[in-house]
Amino acid sequence: MPDSSFSPVRDLRVCVLFLTRIPVGRIGGLEAADLGRAAWAFPLAGLMVGAIAGGALYFVAGAEVSPLGCALVALAVQALVTGALHEDGLADVADGMGAHDRTRRLDIMRDSRIGAYGVLALIFSVGVRAAMIAGIPGPGYAVMTIIAAAMFSRALLPAVMHAMPPARADGLSQNAGQPSVGGAAIAALIGALALFTLLPLSVALGAVALALVLGGAVVWWAHKNLGGQTGDVLGAIQQGIEISVVFAAAAWSSAFYA
Repeated sequence: MPDSSFSPVRDLRVCVLFLTRIPVGRIGGLEAADLGRAAWAFPLAGLMVGAIAGGALYFVAGAEVSPLGCALVALAVQALVTGALHEDGLADVADGMGAHDRTRRLDIMRDSRIGAYGVLALIFSVGVRAAMIAGIPGPGYAVMTIIAAAMFSRALLPAVMHAMPPARADGLSQNAGQPSVGGAAIAALIGALALFTLLPLSVALGAVALALVLGGAVVWWAHKNLGGQTGDVLGAIQQGIEISVVFAAAAWSSAFYA
């Protein structure tokens, strides 16, 4: 059985295993409930994802690829590293929005098939992020934005997991357990430090404001229509917050560098 004491390295490995496809080796005594206990390390797993995707952008930028091409490469690498985990959640939530009752919504969200709403959600998510990253001045700043977005967008998920009950009596969200208040606070602090360290103050503040709007909208919808959160809901929240960060970076950066 896993040790219940604080184990930073093990917690990070657990988060990387669940949130990415990066190999971490065998973790002894692994249980689904370990994810809730290790959730404070979500933004650190995001750091790894962002660093890999940002590194890919910087590499192709050196070959004089267009900004939009660089952005698409970064997003493709990011999806490869995560197994498109969060994009899948966004698509499922979008499809669920087309149903008229809670049971049907949950059934649709669990279905592995994708509908028109899900396809459109993915097109808009990838399109908006690619366009915004392409509009950021300079590959160095774009890399910092990608890393900050990857960390901050995952840093707020433990708070949602703590505050909202699972919408289902089974599934990963139920089995993962509830992060502690301290764990959720640590994750949020790490994400905020990354955001305000890597990006200009005006951009970071704008990103927080947008994240509260987009992420809050998903939380409100899930509470009203599902009665709680699921893994798909968390994925949709992550996508909304990531879009908020890259949008703020593109929108406010021109004024900052003027």
